[in-house]
Amino acid sequence: MTTLLDRFLRYVRVDTQSDETSTTYPSTAKQITLSQMLADECRSLGLTDVTCDEFGIVMATVPATISAAVPVIAYVAHVDTSPEYSSTNVNPQLHVNYQGGDIILPRDGKVLRVSENPDLNNCLGHTVITTDGSTLLGSDDKSGVAVIMSAAAEMMRRGAEWKHGPVRLCFTCDEEIGRGTDKLDLQKLGAHVAYTLDGGGRDEIDSETFSADGARVTVKGINTHPSVGKGAMVNSIRILSTFLSRLPTARLSPETTDGREGFIHPYQIEGGVAEASARLILRDFETANLAKQAQLLESIAESLRAEHPRAKILVEVRPQYRNMREGLASEPRAVSKAVDAMKSLGRVPKMTIIRGGTDGSMLTAKGLPTPNLSTGEHNPHSPLEWTSLEEMQAAVDVLVQLAAEWAH
Repeated sequence: MTTLLDRFLRYVRVDTQSDETSTTYPSTAKQITLSQMLADECRSLGLTDVTCDEFGIVMATVPATISAAVPVIAYVAHVDTSPEYSSTNVNPQLHVNYQGGDIILPRDGKVLRVSENPDLNNCLGHTVITTDGSTLLGSDDKSGVAVIMSAAAEMMRRGAEWKHGPVRLCFTCDEEIGRGTDKLDLQKLGAHVAYTLDGGGRDEIDSETFSADGARVTVKGINTHPSVGKGAMVNSIRILSTFLSRLPTARLSPETTDGREGFIHPYQIEGGVAEASARLILRDFETANLAKQAQLLESIAESLRAEHPRAKILVEVRPQYRNMREGLASEPRAVSKAVDAMKSLGRVPKMTIIRGGTDGSMLTAKGLPTPNLSTGEHNPHSPLEWTSLEEMQAAVDVLVQLAAEWAH
């Protein structure tokens, strides 16, 4: 596991935060730094067909060790990290042979509490990797990147003794802002099925994700000097605050929902008196419910337009990704082969749903069935993010075995 750990630590120290306000692809040029590193590493491993295009998308092939024609499979991960928290100067902390209990992080007084992270109880004796409390870790999805690279290295090491068909590797940018597959050429990828490595814990197979839209609410008011504001000022900050206060909290919020329940989540606000805006995400496992959530936003806006006729209140909604459930039905082996791989390793596969999305959501919608597999991610998008080296190694073993299952 030493090489796996070295890869992971090297990758997370590269700042690859994406930016949803950018109009370029990738949204930040710094993502290409890691993409180019990965392309170079693929070449050093002896992989073939290695490319890194102008969009930072990396592709490579682990050559087949059998002559029979079998389906091409692809392993996919994204290099970017969430814009919700800093990934500058990531300083990972190693907790070797973790023996239980809360983990005190060295920065900002943050504590990783077992009461809030019961999965820590499954990691006794593991090497647990955390942040120092001042940044996110980047396990989402650099755990997936490290797992794929380590699986490729292991298959190359085994050589002809390990029977498998062609395995394509693919690393994308901007997944965290819903654009991960925008520039991905599926014909060039050339896979029959794919697997995203972007999941929590170990031995989980995600066959459903949220359907997702993004929303922006903008209030345009009128700014004047406050000394003469009576009858003249229209304060965008106050109106936007009222808008957000009218969103449901006992339902349709991340704080009060779980399982298959959807939510509306305001996560960023900015602006001043003249103009203020908020960004929100809309999530539900049933795609049709997203329209109902958008309608709720518009109804709140309409009531505020009546109360503040001199203000302009805009609600903009854009699609992000869709539940992969329907698309996976077209190729049942995408899931069943992953189940077989885990069982061959003596594992008990867990069929799960993910209250989020992956590149697999978009790839499946485009016709490439792509379930999501565990890579040991915990608390993504947070300074309390952590992972387990042993859980990442378990994912490496699954990918190596999965390649063999598709050769049967």
